[in-house]
Amino acid sequence: AGVLATFLVLAGALLAVRAGGQALGWGFQLQSPGVVAALALLMLAVALNLSGVFHIGAGLQGAGHGPLSRLPGVAGAFFTGVLAVVVAAPCTAPFMAFALGAALFMPWPMALAVFLMLGLGLALPYVLISLNPRLLARLPKPGPWMETLRNLLAFPMYGAALWLAWVYARQTADALALLFGAGLMLALALWLYGRAQAAPGKGRAAGVGALLALIAALGLGVLAGKAPAASPNHAADVHLPSQAWSEQAVQTALAEGRPVLVNFTADWCVTCKVNESMSLSSARTAQALEQANAVYLVGDWTRRDDAITAELQRHGRSGVPLYLVYAPGRSEPRILPQLLTEGVVIDALKDAAD
Repeated sequence: AGVLATFLVLAGALLAVRAGGQALGWGFQLQSPGVVAALALLMLAVALNLSGVFHIGAGLQGAGHGPLSRLPGVAGAFFTGVLAVVVAAPCTAPFMAFALGAALFMPWPMALAVFLMLGLGLALPYVLISLNPRLLARLPKPGPWMETLRNLLAFPMYGAALWLAWVYARQTADALALLFGAGLMLALALWLYGRAQAAPGKGRAAGVGALLALIAALGLGVLAGKAPAASPNHAADVHLPSQAWSEQAVQTALAEGRPVLVNFTADWCVTCKVNESMSLSSARTAQALEQANAVYLVGDWTRRDDAITAELQRHGRSGVPLYLVYAPGRSEPRILPQLLTEGVVIDALKDAAD
């Protein structure tokens, strides 16, 4: 339910913005430094909870045997689905590119149906496991191992918080200290809250301190979310000599008889970063680019850019990555796979140079 509801909300937001004449793509929520900062703090809070710093729902577990006693589990499952979609949307875009691109051009009832089916595909494995008694019977019995596993699962969440902090640093100028300060105050607030939970009736001072620390964390978080944009510097990320993408830059290179390799990317796109490190940063790719006398252009979609969004949509895509190879004398570019290999890039450059 959390996955499906969030897919429909994101789809509705995209379609509403589209109806208003603006351009947005899948994963647009991570183009906002405020959203990235909030998600980083949320990941930190989840990690601290898994580490046992504080507990959620402990007071509700003994509040009766009706629906109230089950509320934490249901609510937790729902919002886990919400969080999974919000954070994973940019990473799932490469695998749903054609469906998403088509949906954004369909009438809204058909588009919502496509998004609903995509959400169902994401949620279906979990549903099948939960509904299959044989699979559930194979799960280990409850015991002390569950606490150890819970503590261990905190570390991927710490990693996610660090990754989001890195994305935030790429989007803003000299504001990472604000996010770190917010994280520090949030950790202090949750630690004090945990102390108050451990001593019911005697933790009033800890509770007041937790509230004050939480207010400070929220204040710093708001300031972090309003930080100014940083200038993109993708040339430092990849070893190929690059220029910023623009339609004018493409046409200028083609007018000079030079092929063009275009990389539409974003710092929050994990697939983009893997492709850049494995296929676009090798010595063989650099050699092929030089031999073809090609121009390498990078379109940075880390923060909102309507020109890049329009170009993505023109090629039937709703998100990054997108790789184009233009050849002089050809009207349309060659679209490369979203999961690149070194050989695919080299062959495309050789073909464009012939």
